[in-house]
Amino acid sequence: MATLAPTTQWMAGAKDDYRVCGVTTLKVDMHTERLIIANAVMAVVTLALGGIAALLIALTRWQAVHLLDAAWFYRLLTLHGIDMLVAWIVFFEMAGLHFGSTVLLNARQAAPKLAWFGFILMLVGGLMVNGVVLFNNQSIVTFTAYVPLKAHPLFYLSYILFAVGALIQVITFFINLVVAKREKRFEGSMPLVVFGFMTAAILATYTLLEGAAAVVPAFFWSLGWLKEYDPGIYRNFFWGFGHPAQQVNLAAMVAVWYSLAQMTVGIRPLNEKFSRLAFILYLLFINLGSAHHLLVDPGLSFAWKAVNTSYAMYLAVLGSMMHAFSIPAAMEVALRAKGFTKGLFGWLRNAPWHEPGFSSLVMSMIIFGWIGGVTGVTIGTEQINMLAHNTMRLPGHFHATVVGGTTTAFMGFTYYVIPLIFRKELKLKKWAQWQPYVYAVGCILVSLGMITSGLQGVARRNWDITFAGVVPGTVDLTLAIFGIGALIAVAGGIMYVTIVLASILTGPRLEASNLLLVAGTNNPLLESTKLSERDLEHPKNQPKGTFVMVIAFLVWFAVYYLANWWLLGRTWFIR
Repeated sequence: MATLAPTTQWMAGAKDDYRVCGVTTLKVDMHTERLIIANAVMAVVTLALGGIAALLIALTRWQAVHLLDAAWFYRLLTLHGIDMLVAWIVFFEMAGLHFGSTVLLNARQAAPKLAWFGFILMLVGGLMVNGVVLFNNQSIVTFTAYVPLKAHPLFYLSYILFAVGALIQVITFFINLVVAKREKRFEGSMPLVVFGFMTAAILATYTLLEGAAAVVPAFFWSLGWLKEYDPGIYRNFFWGFGHPAQQVNLAAMVAVWYSLAQMTVGIRPLNEKFSRLAFILYLLFINLGSAHHLLVDPGLSFAWKAVNTSYAMYLAVLGSMMHAFSIPAAMEVALRAKGFTKGLFGWLRNAPWHEPGFSSLVMSMIIFGWIGGVTGVTIGTEQINMLAHNTMRLPGHFHATVVGGTTTAFMGFTYYVIPLIFRKELKLKKWAQWQPYVYAVGCILVSLGMITSGLQGVARRNWDITFAGVVPGTVDLTLAIFGIGALIAVAGGIMYVTIVLASILTGPRLEASNLLLVAGTNNPLLESTKLSERDLEHPKNQPKGTFVMVIAFLVWFAVYYLANWWLLGRTWFIR
């Protein structure tokens, strides 16, 4: 999105089926518009289903309430993992891939029938798995469904249908890129946001194939066609899907970060090669993070485990650190170029904090980096992982990354999809101003409550933590923090779903007239194209405040990491 291509005809003599957005000046292919709407609607539906399950699970894990019995707890835990970790995120990412491969390139949807076929398979698979988990007692196997737990064949079939549908939609993304390049919709390198989506699509291809390697044999095994299925092989292939799936989310989330920063602040990336290199590091190393799920498995060598939970993983972390500097620095330069140059953080005080896209971006980055990233690297370290993995510290980590980071960013992006793609006025704007903060505060409390409970030995995925009589009484406080946070996060989720439904179901369809939703009438997206090299290099515009924040983050990272080693040392007394 660094430059906006002219809205010229796609092909000589061809019948164009598109409209031109009056706000962004970009073309919107009508097939793409309908595909984005369909995927986005299903994303919100599955988010709502997963959110209901999340509330009931939280009120059960909060030991003072302990709402559900064991059977319903594990049933909803299975449903929650599938709907939130897979369905909500993947449906939204499919909408993002269609948006990135056509709208952002002023290009056409080259294979609409194939894309619709993929969506239908995802829809059938998503609905089927919800029905199977809710109404079949055999399929209460949690998100991982570890062999030798055997679910109903329809459980595995629903996974397969959903994954094949997603893979087909990913393939249409690559087809669109090839056609756009052939029709000269962009010259040279593709825009940075599209490059980020391409990274997510490449990771998704690998991830979905790994998932097929795990689930297809499990399907045959559940039917009785395969007599035995080795648990070690299943776990190896499953975590080639389960953890890398979250890295697809990471790449898509970062692409959305760049997009939100450009739409709300008007950034121009300071060095696109630097940002592209960070995405390439994701491609080469990010999937190795799944090794921390396999540290106790006998089939993998010690050397493999040691390398993949240390040196190789650090290169993926470096990619995130590069983005963590690049995006805030670009925002600082853009705001300083508008005249907010007083002190280290004058630009930050004058940022559009009431604009939901900006607040979603900032809260997403804080939760993802300061909580999710730091705890993830720490837990991924082999010695610490052996103590932390099966405690609530692990869900505390991924609730910061996926629930707090990715979901907050995607929620913020939705508010701009509604007027620009759905062509509906955003309703309840006051709610939209507050919703990112409400949801983010809830997510922060959820993660901190889980992490501190895990530090005290509370097991993950356990219906009742009192059965062994070894959990300290202070856990009641940390679980209360987690439970209260869940109530606040669910309230933020209800606000989001209400805003979306009120906007798309009420009022006439009308063309968007403004990019910003509440913070003014200017167009930061178009302003970003006017930032010159001179603006980027001017001494008054240099990102000094961002540099200070990065140093503060590194100090926090070091303190938390070393504190965990100190705690580990306190565990092993030598007398």
